[in-house]
Amino acid sequence: MDRKAFIERKTGETDIRVSWNLDGRGQSRIDTGVPFFDHMLTLFAAHGCFDLEVDCRGDIDIDWHHTVEDVGIVLGDALAEALGARKGLARYGDAVVPMDETLCRVSLDLSNRPFLVCFLPDPIRCPGPFDPYLAKEFLRAFSVKAGITLHVDVPYGENSHHIVEAMFKALGRALDKAVSLDPRVTGVPSTKGIL
Repeated sequence: MDRKAFIERKTGETDIRVSWNLDGRGQSRIDTGVPFFDHMLTLFAAHGCFDLEVDCRGDIDIDWHHTVEDVGIVLGDALAEALGARKGLARYGDAVVPMDETLCRVSLDLSNRPFLVCFLPDPIRCPGPFDPYLAKEFLRAFSVKAGITLHVDVPYGENSHHIVEAMFKALGRALDKAVSLDPRVTGVPSTKGIL
């Protein structure tokens, strides 16, 4: 089974190309123009064992929001394409990742019913250049386009870098579990017969 996708999307705000191999080795080449976001996507690929290439040219002179959200959209489209009919999947995945003073829990279902629940510490006492709430916008776009029920819970944390890093690492690890193939599942992992 070839679980790969290549997606291109061009708007007045961003021009994005994504290549994603779900059955990779964690290799990545990421260039969004936002160095911290590049680092997070690199961690996501490494911890998910995905081979991922992302090339984005966006209006980062205005704001990072369009770039981050639109990359989430394109990654979601790529995941949906790579999964195809979603046959033989484990379907569910979860991960708990500590990062110094921060803890992040991610649980997800490749249900084709997009929904995001995301709890972040409030207030975040150590703001950094990349706002954790911007990461939440990425997660919303990604989960909607990929058809994922996604729960992200950061019950505590003080450093925004650690919060966002734990989120992306946990997402990669949980998604790796969910997309793994279970030899006991011959069709779609649902009693309804469809996802």
